[in-house]
Amino acid sequence: MTLRISRPAALSSLAFAMAACYAHAEPTDTVVVTATRTPQPLANVISDTITIGPEQIAASGAGSIVDLLQRQRGIEIARNGGAGTASSVYIRGANSNQNIVLVDGVRIGSSTTGAANWSAIPLTAIDHIEIVYGPLSSLYGADAIGGVIQIFTKKGKGAPEVTAFAGYGSDKTREADATLSGATGGEHSFSYAISAGKEKSDGFSATRPGLSSYNPDRDGYDKENVSGQFSLQVAPGYEAGALFLHSKLESQYDNGASAYDVRSKAELESAAVYGKAKFVPNVDTLLQYSESKDKGQNWGSAAASGYSRIDTKQTDITLQNDVRIGADVLQLLYDHRKEEVSTNGSEALNRDRTTNSWAASYNARRGANLLNASIRRDNAVYGSKNTGSIGYGYDISAQLRATASYGTSFRAPTYNELYYPSYGNVNNKPEQGKNAEVGLRWDDGVNALSASYFHNQLTNLLVNTTPCPFGTAGYAFGCAYNVNKALLEGVTIAGATKVAGIDLAANLDLQDPKDDTSGKRLQRRARKHGNVTADYSIGALKTGVELEFSGDRYDDAANKVRLGGYGLVNLYATYTFTKDWSALVRWNNIGDKQYDLARLYATPGSKVFAGIRYGYK
Repeated sequence: MTLRISRPAALSSLAFAMAACYAHAEPTDTVVVTATRTPQPLANVISDTITIGPEQIAASGAGSIVDLLQRQRGIEIARNGGAGTASSVYIRGANSNQNIVLVDGVRIGSSTTGAANWSAIPLTAIDHIEIVYGPLSSLYGADAIGGVIQIFTKKGKGAPEVTAFAGYGSDKTREADATLSGATGGEHSFSYAISAGKEKSDGFSATRPGLSSYNPDRDGYDKENVSGQFSLQVAPGYEAGALFLHSKLESQYDNGASAYDVRSKAELESAAVYGKAKFVPNVDTLLQYSESKDKGQNWGSAAASGYSRIDTKQTDITLQNDVRIGADVLQLLYDHRKEEVSTNGSEALNRDRTTNSWAASYNARRGANLLNASIRRDNAVYGSKNTGSIGYGYDISAQLRATASYGTSFRAPTYNELYYPSYGNVNNKPEQGKNAEVGLRWDDGVNALSASYFHNQLTNLLVNTTPCPFGTAGYAFGCAYNVNKALLEGVTIAGATKVAGIDLAANLDLQDPKDDTSGKRLQRRARKHGNVTADYSIGALKTGVELEFSGDRYDDAANKVRLGGYGLVNLYATYTFTKDWSALVRWNNIGDKQYDLARLYATPGSKVFAGIRYGYK
């Protein structure tokens, strides 16, 4: 199958991106971790990678991490109502369970659904975010088909610092957070950061008339979080540390016109202890033990049967050795991961599974040439999977680089797809992906432009098949089965420039995420979507406008229920009173546009939010 983009459309898209380039040009000294599992200058990274820094997050005024991610290239979202409701994040057309989410290197998510609970991730705890596009199973194992999103919480450095924020907005949305951080100097330095935050909103009705669960009441949410990072430099080359994040979300949703308070409670926990050592001068060793928990409770009705609980616990032991050979890095990795599920319902889901993994990667630079290669083997109850990738970059000039890569990936069957009564099948195998891509990047320090083409062929897709191929006994409504194949293909264009003092920004995705078995477009994914921003500063005042747009999507696999395209305009401004005090005002969806991210589920109308930020150092 070929991505059908006409030459005029392609040329106009490129001209559009060049005329209104993406204003977030990465600083030349930016260091990223996710692309290679070790700190590396972004200038030496072959994978298509972006960062969302603390200044961007602070200035964005985003109501949730999902809102923030929606403004990034290559990403689409779906949500069943407001900020506290169930959300999905698609990377390059890949489903939520075909992407990995990490918090400070700790994998989070549910083993029953295979996806992270995005609504429970607190934006107030985040320092910065790295997004790496494309398959990374050879580095991170199962589920890294579309990409990896890593969230970094706040970390201490320099002199003691106190920051705080308080804000209020539409729907009685209240938000407050504070952070204390810093680091001591000397041979035995100690760094620390501890943050706490709370968000609460009366919300709006999660559903619209026409949906059987419609209820016109407000569906609010209450989220609170605490996080911390601590590290001690024991001796030169030796470090010990610990980190944690705990977030609790209580949210309301609709389940018909009942007076009962239909609600859910989600808890996200991640924690790790680690040690870093340099036993020999050219080898950096990391040993880390981590745990993450995804806890969910649901009160769907007043009846005892209306209550449900599903908890996932993941534990990881990672041993990583980075061997430096001149400017090159050879990485050797062992990872032991255990998943445990506990529910109050189906006993078939109450079990655990273990994955043991071995991996090796090599990153090299020779003059204008960049090369990376990696291989990995994962052994689990669903069988053994081998994955690999290779990438090459060439600096045509100091400003222009060409890249090409190829990689394989897989997604592990979820507990639901393996064990859920009358749906799961213990013989289900992992989904598999093969991705090839090429790209060009231009960056002269003032202007930036990038273009990438990707072709990700997926096989053994797990879908609900009716009738069930191995018999209907006990499977009256079908079963999960490896039957489909899909192609995620597209072009992403982004860039940055400044014209007459205005920072212009744009990103555009042209894609064709299609189920090759049925010939239909994948659910809730558009053929085109993108963003445009323009910032202008006058002294202490910074103002900006954003445009978010998306083409039409389908809410069902049969492509019969169409969700129309939409365009949203947002305005924002920040004003710095002193070096310690600043203010933020944001007006989202100024046209009060009604649009759909999921059929008959409501989306935010015109909303205003304002806040005051304090930072003392």
